Amino acid sequence: MAVVSKKTPIPDKVKIRTALLSVSDKDGIIDLARALSDMGIRLISTGGTYKAIIAAGLPAVDVSEVTGFPEIMDGRVKTLHPGVHGGLLAIRDDAEHIAAMAEHKIDSIDLAVINLYPFEAVRAAGGDYPTTVENIDIGGPAMIRASAKNHAYVTVLTDPADYAVLLSELQAGHGETSYAFRQKLAAKAYARTAAYDTAISNWFAEALAIDMPAYRTVGGVLKEAMRYGENPHQSAGFYVSGDNRPGVSTAQLLQGKQLSYNNINDTDAAFELVSEFLPENGPACAIIKHANPCGVATGTSLLDAYKRALACDPVSAFGGIIALNQTLDAETAEEIVKLFTEVIVAPAVSDEAKAIIARKANLRLLVTGSLADPRAPGITAKTVSGGLLVQSRDNVVVEDLDLKVVTKRAPTATELEDMKFAFKIAKHVKSNAVIYAKDGQTAGIGAGQMSRVDSARIAAMKAEDAAKALGLAEPLTRGSAVASEAFYPFADGLLAAIAAGATAVIQPGGSMRDADVIAAADEHGVTMVFTGVRHFRH
Repeated sequence: MAVVSKKTPIPDKVKIRTALLSVSDKDGIIDLARALSDMGIRLISTGGTYKAIIAAGLPAVDVSEVTGFPEIMDGRVKTLHPGVHGGLLAIRDDAEHIAAMAEHKIDSIDLAVINLYPFEAVRAAGGDYPTTVENIDIGGPAMIRASAKNHAYVTVLTDPADYAVLLSELQAGHGETSYAFRQKLAAKAYARTAAYDTAISNWFAEALAIDMPAYRTVGGVLKEAMRYGENPHQSAGFYVSGDNRPGVSTAQLLQGKQLSYNNINDTDAAFELVSEFLPENGPACAIIKHANPCGVATGTSLLDAYKRALACDPVSAFGGIIALNQTLDAETAEEIVKLFTEVIVAPAVSDEAKAIIARKANLRLLVTGSLADPRAPGITAKTVSGGLLVQSRDNVVVEDLDLKVVTKRAPTATELEDMKFAFKIAKHVKSNAVIYAKDGQTAGIGAGQMSRVDSARIAAMKAEDAAKALGLAEPLTRGSAVASEAFYPFADGLLAAIAAGATAVIQPGGSMRDADVIAAADEHGVTMVFTGVRHFRH
């Protein structure tokens, strides 16, 4: 393929004489058009944008006058024409280009203000297949890319938030834009079309059930630039994908400081966990620290659930994230503010609770409107050197599993409920994960250890510390159920849990030594079930 190089000097300042306005989002477009017109800039426009400008009493030229061709096919074909693209792509200092423009009566276009059909919004709203396809913009991205490529001469805007910035540039430059300004907008323009195409390609993959498409891109819109990332020496930003899954990216911040990188990561972990508990089944609370739960519980009330979750590890809960599955009420809020907490996230909050939280000015309060569906499909992605690891979301719910009793003793109804509760938590704990639970409350959590035995011992130690703090005669691990997110490769991990007092075990099974583990359980009169599903989390 030949590479064409035009070695012409790049002008710093370019006078804006003609502007093309073609927008789907018309927010602010009339004010912009009026300001441009007042500067003596000729306006060319299309479709609904042209009608809106004319209705506002401003002068404009319909793009069909430029192309000499009417808009056809319900607006699908209107700007894909040399009269438009020649005006955007022509190199103003190239004699051949200037001659071609003169021969074909093409006028240069110096400013392109374009935003796209609302594909992302239609997709997020669950539009049907034909409606979603119809909202794929063709002419818009083509004009944006053409303008951005020729940013040596053309200024391109894709975001209404930049209208004021453009006008400031033009006023300061007496109707001219600088090369640096055009460069920045060109970079933003290509990022916009890339994100748009990403949304389209990912939608097609979902609609056609293509698990691993040949090309995979990840796109997002910058929601906020952060002071720093995971550590102060790292820069960071929060990008939202447009997925309308309830959670930290769609939540409303009612009060408090800007969320940090770590706050967002931990809040996402907390809300995804508490969303496992349907509100109609009763109140639930999850307390998260460093993306791992330090306490989870259900209760007779939200206050009860919070107190029971806190009791699991009150030391680690300091400075944590609290997630609730029901509307935050005043009684619970009054108790929560007694402990230093970074973030509270809930589906809703009462006015009384809001007033109580307001006493802690820096405490972030997020409202999501609803819970995330733990069964919903989706993808997760993780960067590695030189690539992306992409997988389907872990949307397995323990209530949907066919649990297999593998020991001589079957679990009691109470033990079975505790086993399910513990395994539900295990799905959200970093591997190796061991969770003790009793009566709908975590008794001890061991997370992120290289050895499953160590996770079992750490969780038991946490339970002993909590028992001392609460003045209990024995830790809650006595008579508890224990969950392991992956199989026991040897019986030692099971024996450590039994030593802590566990009487019921839930695990995936599948080890070469399952028989040895089952025999150890039977020897100690412990009941055990296999789920057949592993929940590794790294």
